[in-house]
Amino acid sequence: MSDEEHHFESKADAGASKTFPQQAGAIRKNGYIVIKGRPCKVVEVSTSKTGKHGHAKCHFVAIDIFTAKKLEDIVPSSHNCDVPHVTRTDYQLIDISEDGFVSLLTESGNTKDDLRLPTDETLLTQIKDGFAEGKDLVVTVMSAMGEEQICTLKDIGPK
Repeated sequence: MSDEEHHFESKADAGASKTFPQQAGAIRKNGYIVIKGRPCKVVEVSTSKTGKHGHAKCHFVAIDIFTAKKLEDIVPSSHNCDVPHVTRTDYQLIDISEDGFVSLLTESGNTKDDLRLPTDETLLTQIKDGFAEGKDLVVTVMSAMGEEQICTLKDIGPK
């Protein structure tokens, strides 16, 4: 063994994967799956019987959790599929800027300023109207595969 010091270049993340493998036959309705590189929520699963020499196939119909586009995929039930790590976090809404970004208060008391207002029209008007009325609003942010988006809104009373 040598007495040299080894220097390793550190990376920003801890190497946590954005997805994990799961057998296609084990993925159920309302679960999550990655189709065409997009995190999706499964709305329908149908399994076809095996052929003379083949695998049973799972047909997934899923909706992208960020764009709401419908995607489909057919995978042999014995094969692994990627499943995204989906997390939901609640933040208190502090401010809405003119350029469409929101300022949120985290649990630790810091602010998070890198999130845009949602593209969903009804949720967008609920947030803007509630904020204009001076209500205390809590937004739920869904994050998966390095993307984040506001998905729901709660009113916790007047300021």
